[in-house]
Amino acid sequence: MLNYNTIAGLVEQAEQAGKPISELVLAQQAEQTERTEGDLYEEMRRTFRVMEESVASGIDPDLRSTSGLTGGAAYRMQQAVREGRTICGEVFGGALIVASPTAGSCGILPAAVLTIRDARGLDERTCVMSLFTASAVGMVIANNACLAGAQGGCQAECGSASAMAAAALVELAGGAPDMVANAVAIAIKNILGLVCDPV
Repeated sequence: MLNYNTIAGLVEQAEQAGKPISELVLAQQAEQTERTEGDLYEEMRRTFRVMEESVASGIDPDLRSTSGLTGGAAYRMQQAVREGRTICGEVFGGALIVASPTAGSCGILPAAVLTIRDARGLDERTCVMSLFTASAVGMVIANNACLAGAQGGCQAECGSASAMAAAALVELAGGAPDMVANAVAIAIKNILGLVCDPV
């Protein structure tokens, strides 16, 4: 049974099995929920498709909040990137998309996965599987700390999402499970100490 108590535990189990973390998570979740791996994969695939669709709707130039006070920023950012008017070029041109793990960190994981997909021409299955690795990292964090910004500040929301994104990116780049763990640690360390955090 896959253990979601520590990242080190996930890595150890993946190394013993000689498989990526995502494959272990998918198999374990199928067993635990008494569903097929195919069903769970399709559910995660639908989540991935929502992420893709959210990008398209998020860059609508006419998109406005209900109050009309905000909106259109993602479109303007996209235009600035296309016109070469940003300091970082295309690196920071992502849009706000879908909650993962929370609404407060909604664009981090999807933006990371969709950006590397487009940059490297990765197939859908590879991207969907990386979300299982990201979810395992989220479960470890939820079991040991919290994901809610109201309780843990930006470390909880953006730190968790950044760690999840780092895990997915390393797997998408072909990294081994121990590399996933290192990326998670680096991502979390770089979020620590934000002004809104209670620590």
